[in-house]
Amino acid sequence: MLLAVDAGNTQTVFGLYAGDRLVEQWRVATEPTRTGDELGTLIGDLVDLDTVDGVCLSSTVPPLIREYEHFATRWAQAPLLVVGPGVRTGIPMRHEAPHEVGPDRIVNSVAAKERYGAPCIVVDFGTSTNFDVVSAEGEYVGGVLAPGIEISMEALFARAARLTKVDFVEPPAVIGKTTAQALQSGLVYGFAGQVDGIVERIRGELGAEARAIATGGLADLIAPHARTIEKVDANLTLEGLRMVWQRNNAQT
Repeated sequence: MLLAVDAGNTQTVFGLYAGDRLVEQWRVATEPTRTGDELGTLIGDLVDLDTVDGVCLSSTVPPLIREYEHFATRWAQAPLLVVGPGVRTGIPMRHEAPHEVGPDRIVNSVAAKERYGAPCIVVDFGTSTNFDVVSAEGEYVGGVLAPGIEISMEALFARAARLTKVDFVEPPAVIGKTTAQALQSGLVYGFAGQVDGIVERIRGELGAEARAIATGGLADLIAPHARTIEKVDANLTLEGLRMVWQRNNAQT
């Protein structure tokens, strides 16, 4: 079985695959100082490590890569593939600084291309809101990075003493009748408008009606209000990790 690991800045998602089938998944907080042994005890409580044949890792937290290497060697006793330069992805990079592109953005683009065709745009609602673009030729051509929803709202609460944190839910109407509803309206419709504006400009530059696919923790909240989003795929990153693993494993 394959253990796919998407270690983001805020949260880490584990996916356990039997072939092409996602058997189970878990989401935990990312702890940048977590050791390989701590990872072993954490993941060992979730997964029977004796069944793990390989680990595929996307990490936006560089210090954790070494710790996952330790985990794979000592605890899983399985080969580890870290998505990065030199790894076969099946998607040509047409980016001026490919080493700067996060591995999560790469695997998202791989999965979107395979599952939905090219051209396409991935909108990933994570710590930052990432827009990644695959051309009609199936090449990764770049993207857009914007402040993420949770970071933006936390900054607002920190700078405005009279505003208190609210639940990230859809408000009953656009015009808020309370401060909480007004904040929720700004959150939902403000970010939906941002998505539509950026996606439309990307399509204009591409000269094509690229499909827009949303993923990430808050995709289900924003996507229904963004007219440019055609599909929400919660498992897009895990699927990309599986595809990259299979392409590289087939070469060994």
